[in-house]
Amino acid sequence: MSGIGHDATGQRRVVLVLPGQGVQKARMGVGLYGSVPEFAERVDHVLAQWGQAGAQIRADWLAETPTLGIDDIRRSQPLLFAIDWALGAYLLDQGVTPAALVGHSVGELAASVLAGILDLVDATALMTDRLVQLADAPPGAMLAVAAKPGDVRFCVEFGVDIGAVNAPRQVVLAGSVPAIDRAASRLADAGISVRVARSPIAFHSSQLGDHALRSVPTVREITFRAPVLPLWSAYTGAPLTGEQVRDAHFWASQPALPVLFWPTLERVLDTVGPALVVEAGPGRSLTTAARRHRSMLSGISSTVALLPHAAGSREQDRLAFDEAVRIIRATTPA
Repeated sequence: MSGIGHDATGQRRVVLVLPGQGVQKARMGVGLYGSVPEFAERVDHVLAQWGQAGAQIRADWLAETPTLGIDDIRRSQPLLFAIDWALGAYLLDQGVTPAALVGHSVGELAASVLAGILDLVDATALMTDRLVQLADAPPGAMLAVAAKPGDVRFCVEFGVDIGAVNAPRQVVLAGSVPAIDRAASRLADAGISVRVARSPIAFHSSQLGDHALRSVPTVREITFRAPVLPLWSAYTGAPLTGEQVRDAHFWASQPALPVLFWPTLERVLDTVGPALVVEAGPGRSLTTAARRHRSMLSGISSTVALLPHAAGSREQDRLAFDEAVRIIRATTPA
């Protein structure tokens, strides 16, 4: 039986995008956790993989005054993974069959489980090991810049890297705090808009390279499988190949590799044709970027997000979720 999202004349195919580090907000998705049992069960299932640590992650997530703030990677990374996976798994269980999955940063790890490359136990083990290896990483910072990659390449002289390309004129720089401060000052002098991104370390920069590669032994113990759904890696800009799926260095180095979300999404939309880009995760950063694609501007494709832009109340989260599911069903009928 065909499911929602299968290609057919006049239908839009689902492209599932999953956000990562930087979009986290206190109590993100908590309203949905309290109103959609299927979502709550999936989040609980993920957090249970971490035992007592997972119980503390949930307690902090639900608390008005957590013991660790949401920007601490011991909270942001597991929760982003859990929420992304839970939302994506909900859609798959409803019969949605994405034509492509694209994850941003830790979103790619969640997407790899949805695509069948990793099982949940191995994915959470890899997440645990990443957090251990990054625990002693030097302090760093990330800077969102309203510019093209070519406009900020001069910042490399300050010791920063282009950590992400998120939209036609939206990049993220990553590096040490002093280097980011120097880059921010020079960019401001040039009249370029900048905003400090929410991360205590320089994800997706060479600063994390050695720390990330310490996960290679753990990755080598994991069983990777051929994808059952097409996962386009935002680290390569193309569908994952069998060789890449088996490459321990590829998986281990992801926290230090640049995220090429926009070039990857462009290729996906050019390949898939008329699409409904569905954001499965907190906020609407990826669908906001997707709206700049020519297929969106022409009305051929469209976007929808399963959660509101800001962390919402129970009513706001549920309203956004129900409306998104309605659009998905109406736009991509079985």
